[in-house]
Amino acid sequence: MIVLRELKRRAHFVLGPVIGIALTGYFFYNLIEGDHGLIRWLSLTREIRAENANLEAVRAQREALDLRVSDLKPDHLDPDLLDERVRATLNLVARDEIVIMQPMTSQEGGAVETR
Repeated sequence: MIVLRELKRRAHFVLGPVIGIALTGYFFYNLIEGDHGLIRWLSLTREIRAENANLEAVRAQREALDLRVSDLKPDHLDPDLLDERVRATLNLVARDEIVIMQPMTSQEGGAVETR
């Protein structure tokens, strides 16, 4: 009986600090490893930087395409670009032209015909 009373009396002194340490450990773990923790924040920051770089590349590509499209508008038609598109689409060349064959890409295809 005396041992039980002594254990209960000492438990009151130990229980508070043990709960405090456990809560502190829990919150510290979630600060570092949790869904909104430091490691997740660093991971999201890296993803944002990568996607921003990707966005800039896509914007530059879009500007280049917008420039090509503006050259094909009916009010301002670029003859060189029109000639290039006609030749690529129809695969035709004139008899007096020299054809230099290059490896085909996925956008190109077919053989070159002469007229």
